[in-house]
Amino acid sequence: MPTVYTEVEVDVSLSEFETEDLLEELESRGSLPTEGNVDAKELVHNIWLKRRLGNHHYQHELDQLIYQVLGRVI
Repeated sequence: MPTVYTEVEVDVSLSEFETEDLLEELESRGSLPTEGNVDAKELVHNIWLKRRLGNHHYQHELDQLIYQVLGRVI
């Protein structure tokens, strides 16, 4: 049986979707925004606090943040 391809244009507004559904979709794609990631936000806060206090020993937290956001280890 032959395969048939067709294009369809659909006008959809993101406002028609629930926020929770959008977040679930982003999470399933591994693209959840950093702001939605409580752990990443906490790491940024810890890095900021250490820098603010003159403590330059925040490499471990920075590595964790990079891994959480990019999914890669340096």
